[in-house]
This record gives sequence, C-alpha cells and structure tokens, in this order.
Amino acid sequence: MLLLTAGMAAPAPPVPPPPPATAAAMTIDELAAHTSVPTRTIRFYQARGALMRPEIRGRVAYYGDPHVERLRLIAQLQDRGLRIDAIRDVMGGIDRGELDLAEWLGLEREVQAPWADDQARTVDEAGLYVLAGSKRPGLVADLIRAQLVERRDGVFLVPSPTLLGITMRLVAAGIDLATATAAGEVLRKHLGRAVKDLVELFMRGIRNGDVAIEEPESTFATLRPLGTEAVKVLFAREMERELRKLMESGGIKALRGRKKRR
Repeated sequence: MLLLTAGMAAPAPPVPPPPPATAAAMTIDELAAHTSVPTRTIRFYQARGALMRPEIRGRVAYYGDPHVERLRLIAQLQDRGLRIDAIRDVMGGIDRGELDLAEWLGLEREVQAPWADDQARTVDEAGLYVLAGSKRPGLVADLIRAQLVERRDGVFLVPSPTLLGITMRLVAAGIDLATATAAGEVLRKHLGRAVKDLVELFMRGIRNGDVAIEEPESTFATLRPLGTEAVKVLFAREMERELRKLMESGGIKALRGRKKRR
C-alpha cells in the first residue's frame, strides 16, 4: 500500500517454473529422448503421414502420450516387415475407425504364416553332409556355387533343406547338379509369376465385390493346404501331358543309349 501511495509499481508475482517434461507435454527433442527415436525420424514419420501432427502452442510443438504409443506401434509394424507407406495406410484406417488393430494383427499373423515346413538351418560340415546324403570330394564347393548353401563364419546356412534334399536326390538319379539347380530356377520363375497372378486375381475380385471374405483368417487357413495341393496336382498333369507329347514325337528314344559326358 505504501508503495502504491509513493507511486511505485507493485512487484510482479513470481512466475511459476515450467512443468517438468512428461509424456503429456514434450517437445520433439524430449519425445526423441523419451522414445529413443531420432528427431529426424519423427519428422519423417510426420511427413509420410504415419505419425499425427503435434499440438502447436505459440511457436512450440508439443507431443503427448498418443505420439509415444504411435511411435511404439510403428516400430512393431516395421519389425514385422511393413514399409512406412503401408504403416501409414494401417494407421489411417485405425484413426478413421475402419480398422481394428487387434483383428488386423491377427490377419497379419495368418498371412505371414509359412506355407511350407521348410525353415532355414545352420549346420557344421558334418551336418551338411548328412543333409546332402553324400560326402563326395568337392561337394561343399559345388553346393555353394549352386547357391544351395552359404558359408557363414565357420558354419553353413542352408536356406531350404527340402530343396537341397530334392536336388541331391535328382543328382543320385543321374541328373547333374547344374541341371538340377537350373530346374529349380525354372520352377521358381514360373511359379512366382503364377502366384503373383493369383494374388492379383483374388484382390481384383475383392475390390470388384465378386469375392466376399467374411473371416480372412479362416480363409487363409483354408487356402494354405488347398493351394499347395492344387499346385501338386496341376504340375503332375502338365508333366504327364508333356511326357505324352515326348513319347508321341519319338523323343523318348533319347532317354536310352546316351552316356553322361565327362
């Protein structure tokens, strides 16, 4: 009162200290430190539409718990092999209420489930000979050149033990390793194209409304064994047709009386 009477301004009230940085109000640097995601990566996610924009207060952008959770989810989806554009589409569907994350993850697990019981294996040299069913001199070098085996720090990676076994059985039947390997490449090339065409066919049917899938997980569980069986039957019939043509043309005579070149 005396200060006012004397014409002096009253002291301003003390300014409260800023609240500590929490997950509810963080700058981009604080968010980066909290989540271990670099600031440039956070900005990249925002630019690609996978991460929601921050709240702007004055000239400062603030991030909250939803950003933390979204960054964790992005990391999980990246671990599953999704690219950022696919993650953006998934996030957009969730934000619009068009997609349930739990259901999507269940479908993603079903889609990613292997169609063949043929997992890569790492073995030592003795184990490789067991898988190959042979211990002839030079076999390891030949298998590496054929890309059926990879040498990794003193051990051997076999990407497909089943294909290795099939190839070695062909070799035992009199087909040289190069021809057996080339046969596998022919199958891979044409089956790859067929599978791509099939996926495009089904997706086109879904987009056009001709194919209605109410329970995708159940559908994929059904397609897996049926697709494998269909390929087996169709391959057998096509092979029968070609061998019949070979017989009718007289080409079957070439199968006898020919000795393997040295």
